[in-house]
Amino acid sequence: MYDIAIIGSGWAGITAAIHAAKNNLSVCLIEKESLGGTCLNSGCIPTKVFVTSACHLFDARHSPDFGVNTGEISLDYEKAYARKEAVVSRLKQGLEGLVKAKKIELRKAGAKITGDGRIEADGDFIAAKTIIIASGSRPRELPNLKFDASHILSSTDMLNLKSVPGNLLIIGGGVIGCEFAAIFSEFGAKVTIVEIAERILITEDREISRKMQVAFKKRQVDVLAGTNFTTLNLAEFDKVLLCVGRAPNIEGLGLEVAGIKCEKGRVCVDENLKTNLENIYAVGDCNGGYQLAHVAAYEGRIAVDNILGKKKKADFSAVPNCIFTRPEISSVGIGEDAVKEKGLDVKILKFNFMGLGMAHVKGEPEGFMKIIADNKSGQILGASIMGIGATEMISALAVAVRNRLKVSDIHETIFPHPTLSESIHETVNGF
Repeated sequence: MYDIAIIGSGWAGITAAIHAAKNNLSVCLIEKESLGGTCLNSGCIPTKVFVTSACHLFDARHSPDFGVNTGEISLDYEKAYARKEAVVSRLKQGLEGLVKAKKIELRKAGAKITGDGRIEADGDFIAAKTIIIASGSRPRELPNLKFDASHILSSTDMLNLKSVPGNLLIIGGGVIGCEFAAIFSEFGAKVTIVEIAERILITEDREISRKMQVAFKKRQVDVLAGTNFTTLNLAEFDKVLLCVGRAPNIEGLGLEVAGIKCEKGRVCVDENLKTNLENIYAVGDCNGGYQLAHVAAYEGRIAVDNILGKKKKADFSAVPNCIFTRPEISSVGIGEDAVKEKGLDVKILKFNFMGLGMAHVKGEPEGFMKIIADNKSGQILGASIMGIGATEMISALAVAVRNRLKVSDIHETIFPHPTLSESIHETVNGF
């Protein structure tokens, strides 16, 4: 009997497995598809490889502005695709080595929880003291629009295209849709985003949504906000990418037979990430939470800590969100729109990157940072960044929000110059 059996080897499952093994627990990791789950194989990593190719293409096209003449610039999509595959393969090999080194037993099989608390894995039965469900999620379809892998594409299908489409329609202006729009517009596709909500990036502050739409317009990306895709003729587009969220993978796991409570297509968990059954946890996308790889990894660690008797509650007060468009976008904690809705007594501090030396050095001074602080105590409650370095700088502000740091803590810290990160110090100077 294993101490822990884990269903799914995405960022939640693999992190839980490694954390458990480090604490001398015996682990069986069950994966029916590819080690590393969505993030490594068809999500975070491959998309960021394409983002990097798009960034190099952009930089090359603008290199004369820096006194560097490179001649004719073109995209070799075949090489960009091969590099994506190579990066994924290399990281997967690293994971395989880590799993082996930690003596984690990896089973390549489908999994179903039986009524007696065991797991059936393609005919074999696995017994474990505790089970962690980390089955992830998949791209969501619509009742009137299904994936066909040729014309109507999922994000996974999009990453497997062997050529750049001439004309691309993206249904959904959320994070995934906007990232693909940024990538493939730079690759040379004519991109149109259609979003049924009043604006793209509806979960971000209005100013960020508005400025991202302006940035897309400059790059000849058409944004049709407040528009239903049914008003368009999909046949006019070479490819249609459907990006309307992700659905938890909970079918076929035997959850109903096992008596595990589910609601609205997700596994229900408490603040300790435990299901209604004492020895079964659910972490990552399958519990319908944030659906972010870094949150999934965090939940994997928390679940194992609770199995070890540490009694930890999941704390989502400082979850950083990153959008790898150009310009980059990031946020953490409470946002400006939420502050206004709740009527909180705060000070919204804003610094424009036009005043940031390093942003000018790098040729990208169009951006800003906002820090939201309690008006009386100065405690940092949230932050948002739009511009160069946004996805890297947000980590420091996540630390500030998570640890309830005050504006004075930033004031009294010496930041190096010239750097992008000194924008954090410049922003709080307005308090």
